[in-house]
Amino acid sequence: MNTKCIIFDCDGVLVDTEKIGNGILLEMAAKHGFEMKLEDAYRDFNGRNLKECFQHIETAIDKKLPENFENEYRTKSFEAFKTQVKPMEGVVEFIEKLKIPYCVASSGPVDKIRLNLEVAGLLDKFENKIFSSYQINSWKPEPGIFLHAAKEIGFDVKDCIVVEDSKAGVKAGKSGGFKVYGFANGYNNEDLANEGAILFNSYEELENLLK
Repeated sequence: MNTKCIIFDCDGVLVDTEKIGNGILLEMAAKHGFEMKLEDAYRDFNGRNLKECFQHIETAIDKKLPENFENEYRTKSFEAFKTQVKPMEGVVEFIEKLKIPYCVASSGPVDKIRLNLEVAGLLDKFENKIFSSYQINSWKPEPGIFLHAAKEIGFDVKDCIVVEDSKAGVKAGKSGGFKVYGFANGYNNEDLANEGAILFNSYEELENLLK
């Protein structure tokens, strides 16, 4: 396969946000009787629509979360992201070496994607190349966001690869017909491999895999 375009997920692939977001969510949910280890949140929540995560919590505690729970979570996480988000190690150098088009396709809202990329110093590299599930009302593990991104940037599925770190994201990419590379973080290795991703542990390793 001659790769002509790379479609990146955002959280956990371009920016290091998963620990921040999951940590705030678990802390807030604990006040309503929900218990989960951080590593389990990586597996169960990463790459999914936020409402699905809330439904998971509500099922576990057998009651509805407060109406203001989502707004409070978004407010707290946005404040944390403004000061704590960093680029994933090696990603800046990897992108600067790319000779082919690339974009980002995420389940998150556009303003969240832009905020995280800006704080991490990556926004200038992705201007006019940001695609959100909220724009098309289709969330991973459905393949819609990746198919949309490929179409908008002007490439066939067979010419694109997807870079993901979540089970839902790999499922989305594979069901859309993409070749998927999975960013292994120690928590997700088995899940990503089981869904058919080609694992890598660093951007240096991904660069070698794509040569």
